[in-house]
Amino acid sequence: MLFVLLAMVVLASLLSDRFLTTNNLLNVARQVAINAILAAGMTVVILSGGIDLSVGSVLALSGAVGAGIIAGGGSWLVAVLAMLGLGTLLGAVNGFFVAYGQLPPFIVTLAMMAFARGSTLVYTGGRPITVFHPSFQWFGHGQVGPIPAPVFLVIVLYVIAHVFLSHTKVGRLIYAVGGNEQASRMAGIRVNQIKVLVYALSGFTAALAGIVLTSRLFSAQPTAGSGYELDAIAAVILGGTSLAGGRGSVTGTIIGALIIGILGNVLNLLNVSSFYQDVAKGIVILAAVLLDRLLHAGGRGVAVKGVSQGE
Repeated sequence: MLFVLLAMVVLASLLSDRFLTTNNLLNVARQVAINAILAAGMTVVILSGGIDLSVGSVLALSGAVGAGIIAGGGSWLVAVLAMLGLGTLLGAVNGFFVAYGQLPPFIVTLAMMAFARGSTLVYTGGRPITVFHPSFQWFGHGQVGPIPAPVFLVIVLYVIAHVFLSHTKVGRLIYAVGGNEQASRMAGIRVNQIKVLVYALSGFTAALAGIVLTSRLFSAQPTAGSGYELDAIAAVILGGTSLAGGRGSVTGTIIGALIIGILGNVLNLLNVSSFYQDVAKGIVILAAVLLDRLLHAGGRGVAVKGVSQGE
């Protein structure tokens, strides 16, 4: 999918002379950060053969709880830890019902989406919670050298996720469970524990995204994160991860997130109505995935042919 990303960069630079400016590229990076963080956790879940529809609502609830703690005079560090802990706990609850309740991930996470969204509205009373704290604002507005803090967090997160999935035993077990759950059980892999773990990780990244978003907006919005789960799933699929599980990577996911971010940025630069932006995104995502599938199918055909010839 890297070729699609490069093609979009070239096309975007031709359509708008403002695209390649430093300020715009930094703006794209900041906008992509939230989706990229959510998509990292979503990748792990989808690799295991599941799906998580609750990440947008968990983001909102975590953000509201953290903002409430700071607004009430609490420590920003306690607020951050509480947000991450809550997100991880809600994710683990998802994993528990999927693994030990033998319930479909779609149903479990849909229920969690409704629960977390409703809890956010109850907690906030339907009103935003304003947050002004110098240390907490670093997550959305800080810098690490020339790199914006949200982008720095994405880089660190993806390096850790790549090492975790590619170079650890647990990472390989996640691929195994997604590739063939029944065979994994017969091989003695603790499938249920793996499932709880991947959903807990998804909840953790949702909470991390909630921290960045709340910091960026200077407030926790009760409607924050609505529809974010679809963007995260789209980034994962665009990145080449199979919805059936067992195949994919976080390096592909970051490319998918960048494609979605650049597309949205170009449409904004061209002053395309928001009504048409979702239409354009849907068409581009579908076309990109179809093209990728065709190219991969061609590659497999060549490989099979080569094997046959070798034999």
